[in-house]
Amino acid sequence: MNRFFRTLAASCAVISFAGFAASPVQAAAPAAAATVDADPALWVMKDDDTTIYLFGTVHVLKPGLSWFDEAVKDAFDKSDQLMLEMVMPEDQAVLAKATMELAVDPSGKTLSSRLDADQLKAYQTALEGLGLKPTQLDMFEPWFAAATLSMLPLGKLGYDPEQGAEKLLTRFAKDSGKPVAGFETLTEQLGFLDTLPEEVQVGYLNTVVKDIDKAGPMLDTLVMQWSKGEPEALAVTMNESMADTPEIAKVLLWDRNQRWADTLKARMDQPGTVFVAVGAGHLAGEKSVQDYLKQRGLTVTRVAY
Repeated sequence: MNRFFRTLAASCAVISFAGFAASPVQAAAPAAAATVDADPALWVMKDDDTTIYLFGTVHVLKPGLSWFDEAVKDAFDKSDQLMLEMVMPEDQAVLAKATMELAVDPSGKTLSSRLDADQLKAYQTALEGLGLKPTQLDMFEPWFAAATLSMLPLGKLGYDPEQGAEKLLTRFAKDSGKPVAGFETLTEQLGFLDTLPEEVQVGYLNTVVKDIDKAGPMLDTLVMQWSKGEPEALAVTMNESMADTPEIAKVLLWDRNQRWADTLKARMDQPGTVFVAVGAGHLAGEKSVQDYLKQRGLTVTRVAY
């Protein structure tokens, strides 16, 4: 499985935009099907006047999963505020502008020039297989091309960022008048990828190209484990082999988890109820947000339902 894609699926909400925005490929129209019940994991920590729920999300989903019900909906309805990894701009032009400012190499160096002959041939074959021209992404840095190639096959399989948990939770929050806040800004989240060393970005791209046919089955597995509320299994699927790429794991998962834990610890000093929704990989496995919260003296409990 593509360890880079696992990390991105777990960590960056904006990646769903990066992939779908760069291509004419649209999500396949889903056939009418019965709704499938899903019971993703939910955690809570509380004191006398503050309650914080922790909910792991998947950033792109297919229609037909009934996850916003039972304990999840009850926790959301009780909350005064929704907190996400970042608040996605409503104006798609703003989102596109911010992304392109970082995704396009200001030096003018082409993506093709960063690859050796064998890498370039494999990369261009992958582009052609997705209906893209061999030079269509040449102006972009490797991280953006890799994110794009990671996401494009999913559209053909019916996955849709509009069905992602963050998108729906944001809409529910606005409908009910709840404020929505983010741990990070758009520029910060994009910067995590943009500032990766070039050799890491190129390695990420090459791995995506090699495993491009596995993206759909891998996400199917993640969604199944998420739907069943199996964070331990999900952690293995998402985070295995992270020891081989500590620079990726540190930047996209562990450092962010620690910062978020600090923010949540400080938030416990204010009264109220908060529904926190972040990529499921942040709430699974070692060095999860829960692990760092426990290190800070906070008790986090799995909600049974």
